[in-house]
Amino acid sequence: MQRHDIDVMALQETKCKPEQFPHLELGALGYEVAAWGINQWNGVALISRIGLDEVVTGFAGCPTFKDVLEPRSISASCGGVRVWSLYVPNGREIDDPHYAYKLEWLSALRENVSAWLTEDPTALFTLTGDWNIAPRDHDVWDMAEFAGKTHVTAPERAAFAALLDAGLSDVVRPFTEGESTYWDYQAGRLAKNHGMRIDFHLSSPALARRTVGAFIDREERKGEKTSDHAPVIVDIEI
Repeated sequence: MQRHDIDVMALQETKCKPEQFPHLELGALGYEVAAWGINQWNGVALISRIGLDEVVTGFAGCPTFKDVLEPRSISASCGGVRVWSLYVPNGREIDDPHYAYKLEWLSALRENVSAWLTEDPTALFTLTGDWNIAPRDHDVWDMAEFAGKTHVTAPERAAFAALLDAGLSDVVRPFTEGESTYWDYQAGRLAKNHGMRIDFHLSSPALARRTVGAFIDREERKGEKTSDHAPVIVDIEI
């Protein structure tokens, strides 16, 4: 956050309750926190130094999994932009109930996006986070490795494409084509550059027009006890 002078950070898979978040430490740096988590699984948060207003957890019609509304989405108005932190369900295996849940979750999200843009075509918002989908073949190091697996199936990719068809834009790809955002801890994936591109910023038309740069900070993936995802950073002029 300090190296790149970050105004707003969206986190996923925080794996903690809100009261376990480092509020005091972040407050000392001038940041506010909005976090949603219920146990050691999932969890999302927003950290902002330009405002954190009208915080919303979940979204209309958000499905549950095994009757639990999982903490996978949180949004707030940050300096006039509604920022969403999303942790899209993994899907696990194609024949797993979690896969059907993933598709249902994405469908409900698309319906919300369509409604927001119908209500206000000039709205400034971005959906950012871990999408657990590689929408193109070259977004994984080897498609043969993913035969019969999630993240690359036609239904998942169609669900991702539906969000773009609804009016959103992938504002990072134009600046980072061919780069990955995730490398598994196992089998030396990072050193071999066996990565995946599964983290995205999908922005509304009005916000996409204000995006002036983006990059994937692979350096943050290196070292000990790092996330297996690299930060995806976007520069927006408001």
